[in-house]
Amino acid sequence: MTTSDQVQAVQAVGSCKAVLLDMDGTLVNSDAAVERIWHRWAVAHGLHPQEVLKVVHGRQGYATMAVLLPERPMEQNYADNRELLALETADTEGVVPVAGAPEFMASLVGLPHALVTSADEALAQARMTASGLPMPRVRVTAEDVGASKPDPEGFLKGAAELGFAPADCIVFEDSEAGIRAGLAAGMRVVGVGPRAAAHAPTVQVRDLTQVRVERAADGTLDVRVSD
Repeated sequence: MTTSDQVQAVQAVGSCKAVLLDMDGTLVNSDAAVERIWHRWAVAHGLHPQEVLKVVHGRQGYATMAVLLPERPMEQNYADNRELLALETADTEGVVPVAGAPEFMASLVGLPHALVTSADEALAQARMTASGLPMPRVRVTAEDVGASKPDPEGFLKGAAELGFAPADCIVFEDSEAGIRAGLAAGMRVVGVGPRAAAHAPTVQVRDLTQVRVERAADGTLDVRVSD
């Protein structure tokens, strides 16, 4: 990234009043566990595992199943989703923080922020704990919403919980579904990692080592992206 690119990135993200954080792929690298469990599910349902993994990230499990098996009753999707959530919660092998996540989370202490994840509470707790990351006090998990990302409900709810307008929030996301949800909520989106690059976030970063969030003199949060 050139100096000119850095300036443009900082200007594109700008200031905000709160940040909303996805978990998997953004703060936590859980790809190994996700791929193990969804690979088995794909094979059991006669689907190609790689095709399943193209759509699983960012969505709640039942929503992924609805995309892949559109004729299947939703009740079956919900039942399978409950089983997969239990398996994912028990499988934390290889779950680690994304590069820069510990320092990034430390920088948010005392600043308005919330976790907005497609995981349920138990899975979120398991993966954040396995990664050694603090769980934000404010969080929106699968139990709190009626629609999965890419629906913007989760991000809108996170903003409301923090007491800020959607336009005053910046989202950190890695997946197509999550980026679409953040943009649909009227928020700017920092795309984290290689998955995000293809889905037109407001700004793209390699990982969280490139991001700094600081409180400005006027009380707003200054989000800076560097090389």
